[in-house]
Amino acid sequence: ASDVYKRQDNMTNSIKRSAGLTRRSVLRGATVLGAAALILPAGIRAASAEPKKGGILRIGMGHGSTSDSLDPGSWDNAYSQVFATTRHNFLTEIAADGSLQPEIAESWEASADAKTWTFKIRQGVTFHSGKELDAEDVIASINFHRGEDSKSAAKPIVDGIADIKADGSHAIVVTLNAGNADFPFIMSDYHIAMMPAKDGAIDPTSTDGCGAYIVESFEAGVEARLTRNPNYWKSDRAHFDGIELLPIVDGAARQNALISGQVDLIDRVDLNTVHLLKRAPNINVLSVTGSQHYVFPMDSRAAPFDDNNVRMAMKLAVDREELVEKILNGYGSVGNDHPISTANRFHAGDALEQRTYDADKAKWHLKQAGLDSIDLELSVSDAAFGGAVDAGVLMSEKSAAAGINLKVTREPSDGYWSNVWMKKPFAASYWGGRPTEDWMFTMAYSSGANWNESFWEHARFNELLTTARSELDDAKRREMYVEMQGLVRDEGSTLIPMFASYVMAHTNAVATPETVAANWTMDGFRVAERWWFA
Repeated sequence: ASDVYKRQDNMTNSIKRSAGLTRRSVLRGATVLGAAALILPAGIRAASAEPKKGGILRIGMGHGSTSDSLDPGSWDNAYSQVFATTRHNFLTEIAADGSLQPEIAESWEASADAKTWTFKIRQGVTFHSGKELDAEDVIASINFHRGEDSKSAAKPIVDGIADIKADGSHAIVVTLNAGNADFPFIMSDYHIAMMPAKDGAIDPTSTDGCGAYIVESFEAGVEARLTRNPNYWKSDRAHFDGIELLPIVDGAARQNALISGQVDLIDRVDLNTVHLLKRAPNINVLSVTGSQHYVFPMDSRAAPFDDNNVRMAMKLAVDREELVEKILNGYGSVGNDHPISTANRFHAGDALEQRTYDADKAKWHLKQAGLDSIDLELSVSDAAFGGAVDAGVLMSEKSAAAGINLKVTREPSDGYWSNVWMKKPFAASYWGGRPTEDWMFTMAYSSGANWNESFWEHARFNELLTTARSELDDAKRREMYVEMQGLVRDEGSTLIPMFASYVMAHTNAVATPETVAANWTMDGFRVAERWWFA
């Protein structure tokens, strides 16, 4: 396909917008379910020309390593996630405007208690191998993440499924242990890719999918190449002839690749030099605000972080405003040590006082732990997020006044997620956020969750998590989610100082749709099927 590696020029601009949702529309799947209260506000581009077919889109991403896998349960970085959505479809899709839309599930309907869900499966969808997708494929794709032996990162969000069965060849009935009004949102999770079943199970090492592009080659940490699926059922998507996904973890190298024309699009623009990138000819910088947040989990099992007074001291010894100003260059907002963003429906708001830098209070908490001072080590790498190393240095400078001697250790970017994350007791990390409170809490804070990166255990929190999930009264749900945010904030083991915008850049050759999603980077990971060359 070398003869189609061509680019053309076009310029677009950005503005912002949001949308809305009702509980009734979630319980009965409609064609479009507006979701501003549950989903992140979307970034909007100025109106572009009608999409054209052609060209190879080369994407340079600030993620990806040699440990990346085809196993859908293991996808843990944006490179894997963009690669996944490029070749796979899912039961439901978070649309660019922040709404929930059908994808492989053509529609869905719930029982009055939201405990039993019936999904009608779209007919006429084929896998890249030629097999027609049916209910058995959907069941096997979901069941892969279930069970006691499952190592999938999606296991916590499907553990609530008590039973799943086919109702004919193109419908499934899912019975939950308890009602969950947010269940259709969960089915959009990027881990739960629709894959072909054989003898009731999927092959997690297979590249076969039913998405917009077919895998030609994949070498972990090096490159993935894909070509357009000629039989893709979405006639208004998949405009490129092919996709190249290149992991370029170093920020300077990534931006140089864009400026020199080696790639057409990058994510994770270096915010320290974004003003210079804006001046570069034929380059557009695109920023969208979402629930992405940068975090520093502390292993609650390991001393001294098993003492909440030490954790509180660290939280109070961080200047959040300084981090937003100097690390994000204003492309974000301060965090309050819980992961629920202002775009979420049950965000605590003024119910929780905003935490600020207070060296004296931090010292007080150290005293409660029987300490006058403490030596801590923080493992950081820009693989966690752009500016993580500089953030660690700023934290070290400010925490010294509280008696916290913070040694900042710069870890290698390659292998950071396999060798440092959830291995070292205090490290940098990031989250894209989730569209519902239950989903975010279940993935990262519930007892035993594979991605509970601070290994935090809290009986009251877990009790509330289960109760709130099946509560259909919004006022009662709000009370519980606000309490849970407070528990994570004041007793949790994760420092969450800032929420960061998604900042990307592309050449003028790349055209975007009017609406660019902010639920994840790269247009909600859907850049390959939504964008085109002008």
